[in-house]
Amino acid sequence: MPEHVARLTAHVRAEVSKAIVGQQEVMDQLLLVLLCGGHALVEGVPGLAKTLAVKTFSRVLRLGFQRVQCTPDLMPADILGTNVFHAGTGEFTLRRGPIFTDLLLVDEINRTPPRTQSALLEAMEERQVTLDGTRYPLSSFFTLFATQNPIEFEGTYPLPEAQLDRFLMKIRIGYPNADQEAQILEHYNAGFDARDLDRLNLVPVEPDALSAARSEVAAVRVEPALFRYVTSIVRRSRDWPSLTLGASPRAAVCLLAVARGIAAANDRDYLIPDDVKQAALPVLRHRFLLRPEADLEGLTADQVVSDLLLAVEVPK
Repeated sequence: MPEHVARLTAHVRAEVSKAIVGQQEVMDQLLLVLLCGGHALVEGVPGLAKTLAVKTFSRVLRLGFQRVQCTPDLMPADILGTNVFHAGTGEFTLRRGPIFTDLLLVDEINRTPPRTQSALLEAMEERQVTLDGTRYPLSSFFTLFATQNPIEFEGTYPLPEAQLDRFLMKIRIGYPNADQEAQILEHYNAGFDARDLDRLNLVPVEPDALSAARSEVAAVRVEPALFRYVTSIVRRSRDWPSLTLGASPRAAVCLLAVARGIAAANDRDYLIPDDVKQAALPVLRHRFLLRPEADLEGLTADQVVSDLLLAVEVPK
């Protein structure tokens, strides 16, 4: 059984709850992204502790953290870094940008122009950066958490499909319920300060805990019938009547990866169809492009995912 995943999950839940009230499903999905070695697009209105959550994860998991605030004038060099000439030595040295870290939070990614957005593609896919013809490897734990505001569109740039497809999951954060919101106020009234995490006395995991948990996720057994099930879901989306664009082969790989992570988190070393169903919504919702008429009728990508799962036969 995946013991390392179970221990890591329990530890992270306990420590993150010191900073974040509620949002348990969202926190589990953020951890799932790290267990599967992917990247996440996090969608939610301002003030829902997206930055605080990623900072807390970095502390608990012993990972580096950097944050980039996207603006319309942000340039690729502001994220990647640049080579600087030193007159004294006559040589260029690399001034590394914030991308050289473990967890990179790119806040309001849709506010930066396409040129800067495209600078992230190589890092997301190959975990490396190429500057002036030289390749620089990134951390094996490099994870991009990009946030966007779902209701504010003025001064924003749509994310290209090629970039959206590189996000393992799209995670949506909603408002806390009334009891949770009251508890947040109690925490702040008692002296909680989101800018000072040292006061929370967060206990980090063991140094190799995340690597061991990732190995267990990768070892989850998958029966041949489930490969066909995942493939059937993805292929069915490509001729779905309400979609202009369905899921790519990369989507199938991501769906399988997240489903294995869910199986391990549920204390199983084998995959079942319910794992695939649970993974489908966050993995597929951002990869579908609705037809204009379907969009006008109020249909959403989430509804399409649900309909797809009903239409594809579940293996027994």
